[in-house]
Amino acid sequence: MTDPSGLERGRGGDAQVPSGKVPDLPGEAPSRADVDAVEASLGRPPAGRFTVVVRDEGGAPAVIANDAFLADGTPMPTRFWLVDPVLHDAVSRLESTGGVRQAERAVDPALLADAHARYADERDRSIPPDRPGPRPSGGVGGTRQGVKCLHAHLAWWLVGGDDPVGAWTAARLGITPGASASEHGANAGR
Repeated sequence: MTDPSGLERGRGGDAQVPSGKVPDLPGEAPSRADVDAVEASLGRPPAGRFTVVVRDEGGAPAVIANDAFLADGTPMPTRFWLVDPVLHDAVSRLESTGGVRQAERAVDPALLADAHARYADERDRSIPPDRPGPRPSGGVGGTRQGVKCLHAHLAWWLVGGDDPVGAWTAARLGITPGASASEHGANAGR
């Protein structure tokens, strides 16, 4: 049986780590330790296949790339997911003080719309054109316009996406381009 991470489950629930990359996703196939770390970060087992695209200096997953569909076939609009606990908490604090509305006011709407379109295009290119059924929709965080989730924007920015809201979030948290994920966490005002 295959679990949501794309790992094969053997008898007794032990995961068999697949060799190589998970098809159609950037990054590295997750190890058993990666799956455990992501599960701890999410507070539940991952619901779909993923790869690790950004790691912290200790080697733990910081950002994962999700398959466009969950294990049950449900469309998954969020391509990149922030799983680093320090960064996640820092972004949550920023959101709790009105960060989503502040980012939406600060970022040029045309640049944001372009970012959503590019994000959706990147995700949609991973889906075979003849795949039947519903497809993921929207851009960053599954929204077509505006800002919904600073976590998703920062995750894409950390992967290298040209995301003005991700850049805005990084600046608010003191994160600089090119720093490692651990340095990002250290600068995020624990």
